[in-house]
Amino acid sequence: MTRKIIAASFISLDGVVQAPGGPSEDTTVGFDEGGWLFRMWDDGVEDTLGALFGREYDLLLGRRTYDIFAAYWPYVEGEEAAMGEAFTKASKYVLTRGGSSLDWENTHRLSNIEDVAKLRQGDGPDLIIQGSSTLYPALLAEGLIDELTLLIYPVIIGKGKRLFGDGTVPAALRMTFHRVTGKGTIIATYERGGAIPPLPDFAPAPATSAREMERQRKMTVGTW
Repeated sequence: MTRKIIAASFISLDGVVQAPGGPSEDTTVGFDEGGWLFRMWDDGVEDTLGALFGREYDLLLGRRTYDIFAAYWPYVEGEEAAMGEAFTKASKYVLTRGGSSLDWENTHRLSNIEDVAKLRQGDGPDLIIQGSSTLYPALLAEGLIDELTLLIYPVIIGKGKRLFGDGTVPAALRMTFHRVTGKGTIIATYERGGAIPPLPDFAPAPATSAREMERQRKMTVGTW
């Protein structure tokens, strides 16, 4: 039986996914808004996270998210210790082209998208993606994300890494679930919906005025 790849992402209203967990999580490209998830804390998402992680699962991670997790979760204490133990116990599959050490126990290296596809076809629990925004373009292009849950917080960050970066292919999605928490966080779950449909017959025809032709010319030469 094919296992599912399930992606879940904390995301701002303007699409930023960088460093939701803390100020030092990811300061690359001068990002200084880290920890925005907790600054906008919403306990209304806890049942969604509980359903996601309250079962057997493996993790599918990009190398940088793996580095963040490996430096934090094995050492966490207090209320989060149980989650740290669960992440340590889970099999962690890291898609990376580099040769950096992956020494957190139960970690396995994946070299390319073909490895991910083979893993998905094998036996085992569903694979959950956390963070790891660099994985999305290639996985979406190959139709390997079966379910996508976005937890969209009512905040505009203005800068930072976006979920769907360069190389993301056009695709339609089909919403399978949605709700809004009391604090305004939108929780929306999608599955693949095939290609974006062609324009319908009732779509307006392009303008053909001389002014429109001039505007088109300027777009072509880059002066519009």
